[in-house]
Amino acid sequence: MKTLAKLPVTIVTGFLGSGKTTLLRHMLDNAQGRRIAVIVNEFGELGIDGEILKQCSIGCTEEEASGRVYELANGCLCCTVQEEFFPVMRELVARRGDLDHILIETSGLALPKPLVQAFQWPEIRSACTVDAVITVVDSPAVAAGTFAAFPDQVDAQRKLDPNLDHESPLHELFADQLASADLVILNKTDLINPADLARVRLEVAEELPPAVKIVEASSGRLPLDVLIGLGAGSEENIDSRHSHHDYHHDGDDDHDDHDHDAFDSISIELPQADESLLLDALTQLVVQHGILRVKGFAAIPNKPMRLLIQGVGTRFDKHFDRQWGAEEARVTRLVLIGQELDAAALEAQLRAALSV
Repeated sequence: MKTLAKLPVTIVTGFLGSGKTTLLRHMLDNAQGRRIAVIVNEFGELGIDGEILKQCSIGCTEEEASGRVYELANGCLCCTVQEEFFPVMRELVARRGDLDHILIETSGLALPKPLVQAFQWPEIRSACTVDAVITVVDSPAVAAGTFAAFPDQVDAQRKLDPNLDHESPLHELFADQLASADLVILNKTDLINPADLARVRLEVAEELPPAVKIVEASSGRLPLDVLIGLGAGSEENIDSRHSHHDYHHDGDDDHDDHDHDAFDSISIELPQADESLLLDALTQLVVQHGILRVKGFAAIPNKPMRLLIQGVGTRFDKHFDRQWGAEEARVTRLVLIGQELDAAALEAQLRAALSV
């Protein structure tokens, strides 16, 4: 009986809005015949990232794509691996003869180290290996000292007390994502000048051992050979990579002080809305409430296609991604991610701005 080789797994981590989903979409679009399974870890109630990946032009029907994208919607991977991650991996292990690679996109708020440690479990370790942990960095945000776009409340706290500069959850999470990396992508290089990019590279390099490579990209566009086939076997040495949050998982099951508690993810459903009014209203929400990330789909009156919206700070990307289904309700669904968000107040403000 032929022994199957271990199935390589690439874990893509990075802060909110750094470009992880865009990178995965690029990898799927350039799969070159590889049979790839995708696990998407959502932070929020809507499977927005999974929907984006299902629209990839990878030569499969939507039904087939739906079977290849696994969305873990009950929180971050590091907090739910025993409940959801293991059954999903067990299913993929059973099908590994039909697969060439697994891609995992973590939530922007997830800690990658516990996920890599999950690959030490005997049932997974015997069948899979972590080919690499790729950390995607929002270069303009790091240059601005915020690590993610417009984290207003955290930045205000740091300004009030300079001693907290290296104690803020955003900085610690950023450092921990780098600590687990086998490859770091400085993304959005088209949005930053060469001097600032060089400064970001130096700042990131200080957090990394010399063996970890740093590459630059715009919208995650890199040759697939740069991204897979690294053979890092990260599960073998992850325990020696020290992070700020090690104590959360070293025999301590109490997650009450988990840094993810500092973030809220709220879902809002609205009727059809004028595109310009909606974007203006969302921009006002971001400015007034320090919202880190906006993503979702909008129904625009008299438009047969659905509008995909992704916002980082006050910068919004949008395009019509597909036709509305014949039986599909034409409604606007949005996820807002930030800190201390009041869902009712935000929805009321949006509805007032849209007069709905």
